Amino acid sequence: MKKITLLLLFVAFFQSNAQNNVEKLIDEIEPKVIEWRRDFHQTPELSNREFKTAEKIAAHLKNLGLEVQTGIAHTGVVGVLKGGKPGPVIALRADIDGLPVTERTPVPFASKVKSTYNGIETGVMHACGHDTHIAILMGTAEVLSKMKKDIKGTVKFIFQPAEEGAPVGEEGGAELMVKEGVLKNPDVEAIFGLHIGAGTDVGTIEYKPGGTMAAAQRFVINVQGKQTHGSRPWGGVDPIVVSAQIINGLQTIISRDTELTKEAAVITVGLIRGGVRNNIIPEDVEMIGTIRTLDYDMQKKLNAEMKRRVPAIAEAFGAKATIEISEGLPVTYNNPDLVTKMLPSLEKAAGKENVKLVKAVTGAEDFSFFQKEIPGFYFFLGGKPLDVKREDAASHHTPDFYIEESGMKLGVKAFVQIVMDYPTKRK
Repeated sequence: MKKITLLLLFVAFFQSNAQNNVEKLIDEIEPKVIEWRRDFHQTPELSNREFKTAEKIAAHLKNLGLEVQTGIAHTGVVGVLKGGKPGPVIALRADIDGLPVTERTPVPFASKVKSTYNGIETGVMHACGHDTHIAILMGTAEVLSKMKKDIKGTVKFIFQPAEEGAPVGEEGGAELMVKEGVLKNPDVEAIFGLHIGAGTDVGTIEYKPGGTMAAAQRFVINVQGKQTHGSRPWGGVDPIVVSAQIINGLQTIISRDTELTKEAAVITVGLIRGGVRNNIIPEDVEMIGTIRTLDYDMQKKLNAEMKRRVPAIAEAFGAKATIEISEGLPVTYNNPDLVTKMLPSLEKAAGKENVKLVKAVTGAEDFSFFQKEIPGFYFFLGGKPLDVKREDAASHHTPDFYIEESGMKLGVKAFVQIVMDYPTKRK
């Protein structure tokens, strides 16, 4: 009995000592993580153009002694860390691209970068926190490289370009990385990702099993009428009036034909254009919008109803209409079993009281392409100062987007804890 007690005490002491060592490594890396983040923030690059960003990431991973692959999906970087003990292969992912947003935050490291997007001159800004994601994963790689002999299995660090979407006419992002075999050689068993949130309290983590972020589809509607003088609408068919009826019809698909108690769904027309002059009823109108769904059956139903309703409404007013719907981004789906297994790791990292179950959001993430292939877990990391109300925090994708840098340390801690705890024995 005494031998068993002594053995248990020894194991507890060893585990406590190992955990303390990890905490020390994370404390030591935090200033470097902040420094990296500020550098990337000052030098953002648009999707599929992250050349200097990729160079900096690759140089860091090579200095750590990792196996490094570059040029994946144009500018993606992958580092492979082989642990000192046998075990599974898991992946950690960070997105690396900036946005066509002109920054106006008062921070001394604000971006002054200018570029051209869709033929329009614009500023470039890390207005969604991808700079923090890069720094967090670089810090995680450094901490784990110093623990290499204790790691069971292999870790792939995936730095993914073009999460915000490849330029028109180009492929990119997670979908292209998957096509180019990023989850193979060695084959990845599970993948983890995080997103820092400008409206989520620093020191907290939010998560949801199952559908956590929406599928995103793009649709284009063309309405064909008959041009006439603006003073004689009866002499033609007004595609603008028909378009208004179509927009109303699309919204009643959501308000009257969608089971919203099951999951949320959104249909938004974000662009409408037609006509060139105040007294000419034009011949045609184009509308472009987005569909957000969290359930594949609901997505199929919405798509089918839109394809039925749009031409029918147009025909009722003597016009013609076509609709095209893209396949788009899949649902960001957190594998429930993986969430159950790894939730204790997040609770260890943040404290159980700081890990919160939340409802799904209708934003979208191309991390979902990885999750279509293997089990994945995507969670949200707090980046909002505690003295700022959630409703007062600037939204993502805006010029005033702001992240409290002290929140990044928990991101490193969470990733490291996941790698330490990932189960090596499977049924």
